Amino acid sequence: NTRAGLCKVLMVVRNDCCEAKNLGPVSGPNRQRDLCTFCTISLDQEEVFRTKVFDKSVSPFYGEDFYFEIPRPFQCLSFYVYAKAVFQRDLPVGKVSIRKDDLCKYSGKEHWLSLQPVDPNSEVQGKVHLEMRLNEVITENGSVTQHLLVRIIECQELPLISGQNCDPYATVSLVGPARSDQKKTKVKKKTSNPHFEETFFFEVTRSSSYSKKSHFQVEEEDIEKLEIKVDLWNNENLAQDVFLGETRVPVKILQSDHVHKAWYLLQPKGNGSKSKSDDLGSLRLKLTYIEDTVLPSVCYTPLCNLLLKSPDVKPISASAAHILGDIYRERYEAVLPVVRLLLYHNRFVPFVSAVAALELDNTQEANTIFRGNSLATRCIDDMMKIVGKNYLAVTLKPVIDEICESNKTCEIDPIKLKEGDNVGVNKENLQGYVHKVFSSITQSSSSCPPLMCDVFRSLRQLACKRFPADPHVQYSAVSSFVFLRFFAVAVLSPHTFQLRSHHPEPEISRTLTLISKTIQTLGSWGSLSKKLSSFKETYMYDFYKSFQEDKCIEKVKKFLDEISSNVSKESSGLEDALVLKEGEVQKRAQGKKRIGKRTFNKRWLRVTSRELSYHKHKGKEALCVINVKDIQAAEKLDESAFNRKNMFQVVHSEKPLYVQAGNCVEASEWLEVLGQVSRCNEGRLTTFHPSNYTSGAWQCCKNQSINAPGCKPCTTTMLANLQLDIDCDRETERIFSLLSSNDTKLQDMEDACASMAVYQGPQREQEEYSKFTIQEPKETFQTLKQLRNVMEELQRQHIIRNDTTAQYGSLDNPIVGKTS
Repeated sequence: NTRAGLCKVLMVVRNDCCEAKNLGPVSGPNRQRDLCTFCTISLDQEEVFRTKVFDKSVSPFYGEDFYFEIPRPFQCLSFYVYAKAVFQRDLPVGKVSIRKDDLCKYSGKEHWLSLQPVDPNSEVQGKVHLEMRLNEVITENGSVTQHLLVRIIECQELPLISGQNCDPYATVSLVGPARSDQKKTKVKKKTSNPHFEETFFFEVTRSSSYSKKSHFQVEEEDIEKLEIKVDLWNNENLAQDVFLGETRVPVKILQSDHVHKAWYLLQPKGNGSKSKSDDLGSLRLKLTYIEDTVLPSVCYTPLCNLLLKSPDVKPISASAAHILGDIYRERYEAVLPVVRLLLYHNRFVPFVSAVAALELDNTQEANTIFRGNSLATRCIDDMMKIVGKNYLAVTLKPVIDEICESNKTCEIDPIKLKEGDNVGVNKENLQGYVHKVFSSITQSSSSCPPLMCDVFRSLRQLACKRFPADPHVQYSAVSSFVFLRFFAVAVLSPHTFQLRSHHPEPEISRTLTLISKTIQTLGSWGSLSKKLSSFKETYMYDFYKSFQEDKCIEKVKKFLDEISSNVSKESSGLEDALVLKEGEVQKRAQGKKRIGKRTFNKRWLRVTSRELSYHKHKGKEALCVINVKDIQAAEKLDESAFNRKNMFQVVHSEKPLYVQAGNCVEASEWLEVLGQVSRCNEGRLTTFHPSNYTSGAWQCCKNQSINAPGCKPCTTTMLANLQLDIDCDRETERIFSLLSSNDTKLQDMEDACASMAVYQGPQREQEEYSKFTIQEPKETFQTLKQLRNVMEELQRQHIIRNDTTAQYGSLDNPIVGKTS
């Protein structure tokens, strides 16, 4: 919690699950030939995402992108490829597993990684808390015996078994070349965090006679060969017990410790049976992993202020925000934290206007305006994705859903037509879809966010000023963003804009591609007066002719005028009814009947900015509706409440609604949305009960009054609003990390400024200097000096806090135990 003066570590993963190749055979007849596969992403053994099924290919192209914050500690990020089975469980083909400590090695680049076999003995997660010590015991006859005490205190984060909490127990063994003494704990029912609190004793060595010396007689080599082995198992009753993980501790480390007490990570079983990795195929991944330690807010004030001054710096190229974009030209995502910070503080429009003006000064042809991947276009792209998310959902989601669910054939390319296809019918289907998408867009100006309109208005004015003789440039300056970089891209890849949950099927994807190409061209007609003869594909030429008589140019011009006019625009309010999140969950029965077990049932949960509702199935009438104004709290529920993971509760005027999400990422997202949508409610609670009320008492605090105030403080929701869900401390820390990782480039830029300011003769452009935009070297040099000063102070603050790193062997920094 940064506001409490502590650090927090934020871990974010973006993964493009691209493709697999040469997938190996799985069991069953002819499995190789008709292999239908899908890929899943897991945190340890908990699945958090999965791709769609790819039909009948040993080299499938999944092409799906997933972005998520990691809400809990984990050991490995894993990718599993499964063969889809119809009448039995899906069959694992192989997996790629990357340890958390190794994620940075793979971040930012594409890698082909060999699939490894999915061995049940290697599917482990969790940690165990042990206390161990060696005791010397003097027997009645004067001999000395060395005893080993092993206490199993507890485990945490054991995996789910078939989606449910397991029934764990532990075995403790003292193993060596000639011995293996094993003992067993009691079974703990339905928990992933069992508390055992059991102690076991083992006789280690016996000396021939007692010595009055302080040390008893024992052969060192015996101790060297002994180790404590702790195995965790799930009790399956009638079936074979499931291995959950193990850890091994050499006995010799206890000689120097009076009492050794530590947490250990569970490890796979070392059974030595490994298949050749190239037998199973490979998976191509593009993984971006970010882990930042966010400091208290006061630490970021100097850097934040320096960045927020950027719109006022003359020239804009000497500003801190422009310098970051300049040194990170090759990394598209580097601009995003600056954009988010400027948006939050209402400084985006003046900054992007100044950057766009600088780009236009260097643009020689009106028909190439804003066509490149410049700082201006990157900033506006990011802004539209953040601010325009609701706008896209209101405008495009209904028609995109219709296209994906009706699945009409729309292929008009003669080369790609299948046998039996009717090109006339296909053309008619495509025309119908294009008209619906085009009409939805051109009639949506009242829903366009005011901030986007402000940016478009500024771009239009700048373009007219730069090319006063071109009557079309005022339209191309806007259409190049709103059509080419916004609507057309969202139609092409609806899943990346949260308009669909998965990448569309290949046939639907082809339809969306054709629609997107058409929308791009229709959107540029009004601005560029493009001629039909310029189209390369003959079939597209014929198709576009059908739109000539539909006054498309006039409709586009009218739409562009409306979203970039000089009239200041207020929000239409249409976003108030926007669906913020929906999906399948497990919901506990409300218990309206006095007698009978309250079960968990599958339900479709849906949150809009007006109401929370659940339904028996998607699209069915609501079984229950809760006005978001009546939500008093949305909080995580202790696992012990119902012996289930990933539970949360929605407290309102009636009985609490208890919900189990599919995984930890889903649970975190539900809580975030519910917290945001109810953050301003007058009746919000300040405390809550993290467990349930049963057997006449709250299980968390044992208070017997059902109306007793909560025993734990509620989570504080401090972010600005739903559209701009931005944590400024986090964004500033990301900027600091980016600048720190490119200190060499900052120094090069500083040297270039110094050289240009001192040397008064003709400038000789050096290769390394030409990479930077330096209009005023003295002003740029001053900004770089200021950046370096605030970065040095932030670095010092990080060093101070890193000195308090959790001790090795603690809960937050467990020991990686020895494996066989």
